[in-house]
Amino acid sequence: MNPKDFRALVYEKASACYRELPWRKTLDPYAIMVSEFMLQQTQVSRVVPKYVAWLERLADFQSLAEASSHEVLSLWSGLGYNRRALALQASAMMVVQQFDARLPEDEKSLRDLPGVGKYTARAILAFAFDKPTVFLETNIRTVLLKHFFPEDRQVGEAALEGKAALVVDTEAPRKWYNALMDYGAELKRVEGNYSTRSSSYKKQPAFAGSFRSLRGAVLKQLVDRKTLSLTELTTEISFEKAEIERCCAMLVKEGFAVYENGDLSIRA
Repeated sequence: MNPKDFRALVYEKASACYRELPWRKTLDPYAIMVSEFMLQQTQVSRVVPKYVAWLERLADFQSLAEASSHEVLSLWSGLGYNRRALALQASAMMVVQQFDARLPEDEKSLRDLPGVGKYTARAILAFAFDKPTVFLETNIRTVLLKHFFPEDRQVGEAALEGKAALVVDTEAPRKWYNALMDYGAELKRVEGNYSTRSSSYKKQPAFAGSFRSLRGAVLKQLVDRKTLSLTELTTEISFEKAEIERCCAMLVKEGFAVYENGDLSIRA
């Protein structure tokens, strides 16, 4: 299938499964950047209410840069991977300090921001600035694998990026990637996740009982109550004391919390 025909097919398929998402109703680079951070490894349905609540409280780079860590983590609570929240705030601080609160429009400057890798930088360029970048995520991989690699296994990222570059709608990249993701999401719902045939696919480990679930539980307690003793944590959280201690030490090291007089407190 040639690129022109493929784009026509994607637009036709996507028109029947378009998703009304709040970040599609804005061209504000800050709001789009928030959505991209929240959508990393998190389902769209979980992101939508958190995104709306976040923007009601922290409407721009300046307000996020000036917010307390407690407020940032409270608004983020429930999304998981809480490092993203602090990285997003650190990025806002850099944007305010180095770019006069205006998000830069080049990939290098974006990738210098905390928490912004190749995918996030290029997604921001496409959705916030309508620039024809090339990036992959699970829905995009699903579409490309179905139509261009129907029998292949362990398809590499370079091959998929090559196809993505060949078919991208350079005249309307924002519209293109929305359509591509909507079609991919529908394919996953109806036919299954073709992206399991990519070399980058990794099955998500079970969350219940994992160290990641412990981190989330401890951090939630801190967000809700601000200060806790180790005794309180071991009483209220069903994990071994040694694991809770290790978790607390890690949260302090990563900047989420501080020890004060033997108690663990959320960072100010």
